[in-house]
Amino acid sequence: MMAGVKITADSIRGMKARGEKIAALTSYDFPMAHLLDEAGIPFLLVGDSLGMVVLGYPDTTHVTIEEMEHHVRAVARAKPRALVGADLPYRSYQTIEDAVKSAKRLVAAGAEAVKAEGGREIIDQIRAIVSSGIPFCGHLGMLPQHVLEEGGYHLKGKKQPEHEALLTDADALVEAGAFAVVLELVAAPVARELTHRIPIPTIGIGSGQDCDGQILVTPDLLGMLPWFNLKHVKPKLNAAEQMRAVVKEWKGTVEGARV
Repeated sequence: MMAGVKITADSIRGMKARGEKIAALTSYDFPMAHLLDEAGIPFLLVGDSLGMVVLGYPDTTHVTIEEMEHHVRAVARAKPRALVGADLPYRSYQTIEDAVKSAKRLVAAGAEAVKAEGGREIIDQIRAIVSSGIPFCGHLGMLPQHVLEEGGYHLKGKKQPEHEALLTDADALVEAGAFAVVLELVAAPVARELTHRIPIPTIGIGSGQDCDGQILVTPDLLGMLPWFNLKHVKPKLNAAEQMRAVVKEWKGTVEGARV
């Protein structure tokens, strides 16, 4: 992509046609948005994962639209070149009216695209969001907002009914006008099949290496959350230990200072 040119949803969609891999990361605040943008990440997602990694909730179902707006504003203040997407939180898009209203609230806060979980069951909401002029990113596979009813996080697509449902849902997202789709914990062969099947980018997380791109929760990538043990991500940095060491060293200088 040309340096300095603002990245849009159309830019992300076009990366697949050009054979360019998409590196996406989550961002929840001003400094991280600045750093990730300076590193050249083209797609920043203000994910409802902030509920777990920032706010300390047990899962994403506790995140409110007000909390999402707060963090979207913080990220948008960095004025990144990257596309800024935002998750529609749990139960904020149950009806067409709610979906459009919630999407518009996130756009007013600074989001340039929104993401929601599901396929055919929310297709009318997706069409309404796209018709209102807001770019939409899909999310299939493991749906974190459904973690309570599903009893945990499970790989999807290994069973034939799940496999067929993923294919049909992906086709529906394309027809509804989505510019990309996140595939979370989808069996790698199915993720590969979907990637070849649909014209919009697939962005995987725990779904193998054959997607058009990959997304991670940034604190997971940086090793900032040693309390969580995730199979699909190996931290590239041990930031938690480094931060502890620096703080302890500073604390020692404070305690050892003469009065």
